[in-house]
Amino acid sequence: MEPPCLPDTQEKLPSIPVHLTRVGVKGVKKLLKIERDNKRPIVLLPTFDAYVDLPSTQRGIHMSRNPEAISDVLEEALEGSAVEIESLCAEIVSLLLEKHKYAKRAEVSMKSDFMIMKKSPVTKHKTQEMTKVMADAIGYRTDEGVVIRKMIGAEVVGMTVCPCAQETVKESSKQKLLEFLDEETTEKVLETVSFASHNQRGRGSIMIEVPAQQIIRGEDIIRIIEDSMSSSVCELLKRTDEHAVVVHAHQHPMFVEDCVRNMVQKIVQEFSHLPDDTLITVQQVNEESIHRHNAFAEKVATMGELKAEITNGLEETN
Repeated sequence: MEPPCLPDTQEKLPSIPVHLTRVGVKGVKKLLKIERDNKRPIVLLPTFDAYVDLPSTQRGIHMSRNPEAISDVLEEALEGSAVEIESLCAEIVSLLLEKHKYAKRAEVSMKSDFMIMKKSPVTKHKTQEMTKVMADAIGYRTDEGVVIRKMIGAEVVGMTVCPCAQETVKESSKQKLLEFLDEETTEKVLETVSFASHNQRGRGSIMIEVPAQQIIRGEDIIRIIEDSMSSSVCELLKRTDEHAVVVHAHQHPMFVEDCVRNMVQKIVQEFSHLPDDTLITVQQVNEESIHRHNAFAEKVATMGELKAEITNGLEETN
């Protein structure tokens, strides 16, 4: 018996003719295993969001085509030996535009926990550290064909120490020391001792556009974020490790703004070979310990703009 011919309700005209910017699915979870030469495979459980735009002449998108596109691309990727997650997102975008002929734009984002192995700073105990890796891709239809821009990024937790509070503690301590020590001895003490301040758990994130024929490793982005805060954090810390982390952090106090500028400088140093129109987004959120609010800083610019800004700033300083 032939299955009934069911109506395509999505193709009908909407009662209110308004173009919608993004329509699709959020929170599609998939298992992704990436094989690597001479290394253990990377196993991710990523969450995907996938959208297309919808013209004012169509009531709805064919929603099932979005998770279907994600599944099709991941199934194909599992047959290969190496893959970049931003390229996966780009392939899904391409397939979405094939499946949604009415769409002029498609967008896919992916986020996944990503485990890295570290050693504690002093005792060198091995520890598993959780970070997040992210990838985005956006595709547009143009007169010349489909243009796709893809990005890769990471989010890492670290710690920061407030420079302002530390300076006030240092100054008040100096005045107390001068009550019974001479100026020279007091200065020696101030240079030797680490002074208290309030701490924050920092969350740094970087997204970098990946031009065609270029590869950017997520591990390199993770390292840049970690190195841009007062100190990295570690899941397993023995007493000597804890001491080392606390002392190092208080020797490198940083505002939320400092962390973003540190990341920008390291990105320019490490990825200077990228084209000048490469888009870069850097963010830092510090979860305050003495306030109910959090501190936030961001920089969005192209590689060319960042290079020029840093170069001009150094020339003005000198």
